[in-house]
Amino acid sequence: MRRDLLPAAYLDELALLHDQLPAIGIDAVHATVEAELGAPLAALFSSFAETPLGAATIAQVHEATLPDGRRVAVKVQRPGLGAMISTDIAALSYLVALGETLFPRLRVLDLPVVVREFAKSLDRETDFNREARSIVLFRTAMADFSDLWIPDVVAEYSRGSVLTLEFSAGERVDFYARVHPETMPRSMNTLVTLMLQTIFEEGLFHADPHPGNVFVLPDGRLSLLDFGNTGELDEPMRESLILLLDAVVKGDARAATEAYLEMAPASENVNRAALLVDIKAALHEIRRTNLANVSIGNAFDSLLRAGSRNGVHNPGEFVLLTRAFVILESMIGQLAPDHDYMESFREEISRLIAQHFSPARIKEKTTKLARETERLISDAPNDTRRVLRRFADGDLGRLPGLEALGARFSRNLERLASSIAFAALVIGGLMLLLTPTGGWHHILGEGMIISGIVGMVIAGIGALRRDHGQR
Repeated sequence: MRRDLLPAAYLDELALLHDQLPAIGIDAVHATVEAELGAPLAALFSSFAETPLGAATIAQVHEATLPDGRRVAVKVQRPGLGAMISTDIAALSYLVALGETLFPRLRVLDLPVVVREFAKSLDRETDFNREARSIVLFRTAMADFSDLWIPDVVAEYSRGSVLTLEFSAGERVDFYARVHPETMPRSMNTLVTLMLQTIFEEGLFHADPHPGNVFVLPDGRLSLLDFGNTGELDEPMRESLILLLDAVVKGDARAATEAYLEMAPASENVNRAALLVDIKAALHEIRRTNLANVSIGNAFDSLLRAGSRNGVHNPGEFVLLTRAFVILESMIGQLAPDHDYMESFREEISRLIAQHFSPARIKEKTTKLARETERLISDAPNDTRRVLRRFADGDLGRLPGLEALGARFSRNLERLASSIAFAALVIGGLMLLLTPTGGWHHILGEGMIISGIVGMVIAGIGALRRDHGQR
């Protein structure tokens, strides 16, 4: 997918990995299907094509017809795949460990994280039960998305290493683009919107959006296939990611650094000053080109490298997301090279930011903060009595989880103090608004109320993120 990294001859050969590898023998396919579904092939299907529609690294797909006349696509995993993957991952892990021992400078690349994420990715792709669940989640999330169709799972014909789906009567998007190049800008905007909406509204994303997994239907809609490799992001990470994307698009290095660190696991070894310098240099390099050519994937990759150099342990979800953006942008560059997709990207990010910080969202978070404050106020006395009782009994040496309890107690006090202070601002502002003199009293009162509400929301988000980090 990265046409800028290798000569065309190599890339054309590697592109065959998408769906044009040598096929599994049909006898092995029949044996796998019958073993997994527990019946002879003739009893399961009224027809089963011997030539696969496509053969990739994990599985190959055959067109078939069910006894009730429905056309389906049967995805069959390659035999012996689990043992092969285990051997390859063991070899990669050994080579990485050996390389870091012989060449300590390699440690800044954080290669063990890459290998672990690669192993998890392969585990996801070979787990067809997980893929079936992902398809259901994506179909539900994108039910109102008129420009996209995702084929459903035929559950009674799916088990183990066999996954049966509705048939997608479309054409690969890169083949379709050769005949209909004028349709590509809209199609690429659809993919960008799909990626952003599923990430920020559902916490899901398709991690492998290459041309072999994107089809164009006869009516012009896109059909997204192969949900074996998907990622999930929790709400705190999604909110940090919104701020990170906004900072990258604007070239704001300081905001990008803070948002990036919010996403990463806490560590005392991070060199924040050096990280800021590296991120500033990376964003400057990225934005030296035309703004329309800014690459989010490259920006994320630069952040990962800068973080690894400066003591940040990159979260696996961010590594996977970076890969997804790199693949998506590479496909856009191939199929719609003159299209400024960043314009739709910026519009979608602006919409998402407005949505996530809308009055409704602020109200929701304020309600959560109120519940959290109530719980913390009720818990704090019990925590205090427990600690004092241990002090009195001289039993601190045998106190399980003392550090965790102390940290929780400290957070309780901090949150309680913040909540009281911000509540005082709101109450004081209301009192000023009630004064009959008006004028500067009302202006100051409004300012105090806004400050108090914003402070509550920020404190609540911070508390949720800290709790997530502690977990």
